[in-house]
Amino acid sequence: MKFVQRTRGFVGAIAVVMSLALPAMLVVASTADARIGGGSSSGSRGSRTFSAPPSTSTAPSAAQPMNRTMTQPGSPGMAAPAAGAAAKGGFFNRPGMGMLGGLAAGFLGAGLLGMLFGGGLFSGLGGISSIIGLILQIGLIIIVVKLAMSWWQRRNAAAPAAASASAYAGPAAGPDVGPGAQQNYRTGSGFGIGATAAPLEIGPADYEAFEKLLSEIQTTWSNGDVGHLHTLATPEMVSYFSGDLAANKARGVENKVSDVKLLQGDLAEAWREGETDYASVAMRFSLVDKTIDTATGKLVEGSEQPTEATEVWTFARRRGSEWELSAIQQTA
Repeated sequence: MKFVQRTRGFVGAIAVVMSLALPAMLVVASTADARIGGGSSSGSRGSRTFSAPPSTSTAPSAAQPMNRTMTQPGSPGMAAPAAGAAAKGGFFNRPGMGMLGGLAAGFLGAGLLGMLFGGGLFSGLGGISSIIGLILQIGLIIIVVKLAMSWWQRRNAAAPAAASASAYAGPAAGPDVGPGAQQNYRTGSGFGIGATAAPLEIGPADYEAFEKLLSEIQTTWSNGDVGHLHTLATPEMVSYFSGDLAANKARGVENKVSDVKLLQGDLAEAWREGETDYASVAMRFSLVDKTIDTATGKLVEGSEQPTEATEVWTFARRRGSEWELSAIQQTA
């Protein structure tokens, strides 16, 4: 009995420590890399969303994969499910699981609660019997889950192969591309290399547009002007920026970025998919990145001195339109 009481006390202590530490960890995560994009990799690169851009002299390290994207693997350009729809998915809500999946999920939830509070199927026995009861309860949960999954697999094994094939009738994502031409940001022209995308030449006017967007987007972000961001970035990117701005507002802070200067840039790859052109550009730039308290004006993060950052920005434009920011990827 003393062993069980000590175990429960230890678990309770861990829960208290985690409840106190979690908010602090969330604050640290939300304040790090406060500049636009939040220091994460976000957005879409068409069929190459899940392929790393070729490295360049500006960004010799591989770009990080997307943390936030509305493109689904294998279905370029397809929007991700809404938050509510995503919440309906998961292990026990696969198509065909129905009531059995719900029972298994409910049983698992009840079992976990019982384990946390010392109860469950075998509550009240006390001492070593409670420990044995918990072990048996976990075993029963595993058996129920395995039975549910086995039943679901047998039920769907006879589905016609054509039905599943029709869900992937669209063009598949192209293969990972090899290193592209690493050109000077100002004067070079690059070509994307891929079996499913036509090459695209990038000229001096395009490079000027990229540099202008780098500065203008940072300034617009600092001003919190979401309306103007819609003219500079894709709706997907604006949705991320709007969420980040709202999170800052909820914390009572503002991120101010100024004195953005491009130091070096290389074209990683450029290609065309249907009516849309894409260009991924590695850019090293300096900026003053600081976060201030909106009530007091005090500096809470960052510095008044310029710092440097290296990111891969992907720009997209439909035929006859201007370039827009489509993705930002961090580099190691």
